[in-house]
Amino acid sequence: MPKKKPVAITHADLEPRCRTTELGSKTGVVLMVFTILCGLFCFILCLISEATRSQERWVNTADNEKETKYECVYSGSGKTPLLCAAVAFVGLAAAMVVEHMYMLIAVSKSPPPALLSWDPDSSRSKTLTWQAGFFFVTTWLCFAVGEILLLIGLSVESGHLKNWSKPRASCLIIKEGLFCAAGVFSLLTVFLAAGLYLTALHAQRMFQHQQNVQQQVLEASVLYASPPGSPPHQMTTMAREDPVVSELPHQPPPSVSYSWVFSKQASHV
Repeated sequence: MPKKKPVAITHADLEPRCRTTELGSKTGVVLMVFTILCGLFCFILCLISEATRSQERWVNTADNEKETKYECVYSGSGKTPLLCAAVAFVGLAAAMVVEHMYMLIAVSKSPPPALLSWDPDSSRSKTLTWQAGFFFVTTWLCFAVGEILLLIGLSVESGHLKNWSKPRASCLIIKEGLFCAAGVFSLLTVFLAAGLYLTALHAQRMFQHQQNVQQQVLEASVLYASPPGSPPHQMTTMAREDPVVSELPHQPPPSVSYSWVFSKQASHV
């Protein structure tokens, strides 16, 4: 079997990878784009419902030409606006549930909880708190108003699916602009939800940076709190401490010169 070639490990392989349950991951970006696309799709469906909504017409239903008896007739069965409004209602609700469930899971499992560990004395924390609260409240308010408007449209359009061309004494119709208003609130809902997601992501990154700085300060304080002392001086003795006398090279021994001088003086005597 051929041997596999060794693969070099790069710096990117050693970096910690972002989990799918974390804010800022690919899953979060995909879900946020999906939420915005759902809002745009709901807005288009609301415009279609507004254009095809049922209207009333008054006709004379008297038997004699001398008598006048006006009754109203619907302009259509209302199936098209009913279907579009129903899809918009379900789509907006599904987008909101998926997006907020993901944010709840991501915030609860993040290493520093982005929306739980606030520093009350920090101005940035206060700003992010008010910003997150504003986005959260307005998102759910716009979502509730949009869904209520769509429910009103559904209830009215579903009341004359059958016998819609039959004259009747009164006709219940939707006022002009109701479906458009529902579409506008749908757009506001998804964009405010995106603002809430970005606020939570900014808060998490801020706390991660703060945690990294605190960790570095703690390591530096531990390092400089007890500086390493100089090693103690110890005197060691060698096994042989007697001095060794060594002769210098190129010098005659002193005993030879002394004996030559002494012998010369003896000869003269």
